[in-house]
Amino acid sequence: MKRLDEFRIFYNHTIHPELMRMEQRRRSLLSLIFISLVLLTGLIIFELYINILVITLLAMIPISLYVTWLFYQAQRFRQLFKPNVVRLILDFLDDSMNYGELSYDGKRTLTKAQFLASRIFPTAAPIYQGEDYIAGAIGNMRFELSEILVQDFSRVNQKIKTVFKGIFLHSRFTFELKGSILILPRDQRQYLSRSVRAFTQSGGQNIDHRMYDAQYLDRFMTYATNKADIANLLSLEMQRLIVDYCIKSRKQVYLSFIDQNINIFLVEEDDFLEPYLFRPNVSFELVEDFFEDIQLVLAMIEDFDRYY
Repeated sequence: MKRLDEFRIFYNHTIHPELMRMEQRRRSLLSLIFISLVLLTGLIIFELYINILVITLLAMIPISLYVTWLFYQAQRFRQLFKPNVVRLILDFLDDSMNYGELSYDGKRTLTKAQFLASRIFPTAAPIYQGEDYIAGAIGNMRFELSEILVQDFSRVNQKIKTVFKGIFLHSRFTFELKGSILILPRDQRQYLSRSVRAFTQSGGQNIDHRMYDAQYLDRFMTYATNKADIANLLSLEMQRLIVDYCIKSRKQVYLSFIDQNINIFLVEEDDFLEPYLFRPNVSFELVEDFFEDIQLVLAMIEDFDRYY
């Protein structure tokens, strides 16, 4: 893993100049918005003053089109900012030993089918959205991840409720495995009864009695089918690594091993690296947060590659 002091040097030489270029673009956009608001306000006041309905209605057409264009420019700034910065961060990360080339696609996401196959969240996921797709390889293991938002309709009042919002990472072991394992946050137990029931009805059972790390048991519930290779996949060392990862990320973590597939879910309420429009984005802390989140996620794949 790359150290933070190394990243700070890279930030100063490579990312900061890009942020300054984007900052100039942001300021120009703000100036345009401010001037437009002044002119549009004056135009609306003039229309109200002359009080001619036909002219007012006709003027609303170009005004509406212009306001739509302004919103488009603001959205385009956001769409350009994130890919430019993310690709620079990934360029830094994939220079690490054992890393393959990392790629980024802001509009792509892991599929709903992959999400459902994880068996963690019992939902049909009628509302499934995602963005910020990153793919690559660490050692012999290929992986892909993206931000996703999964929502469903409440059984009680049919209101939309969030099932999961955060990072979804998928990878595969290079060797054949059978069976399934679910690792669920213990403090979310009251919300996971449907997940546990669906898994146990398909042959899974609780295996907390086979987990020996006290911190792991305090944080997680573990369920597995009979064919799961529990001894190798959840050794004492791996239990401690999962706990360490959870502590460092300071976020809720869900994992599942379904045959050869690895699924990791990291709850994240805020969107990654979302730029500000009305205040500067030239901030090491803004980029540092994204860097550390991504590096922590990739650290899990590093550990799986190293130990398996």
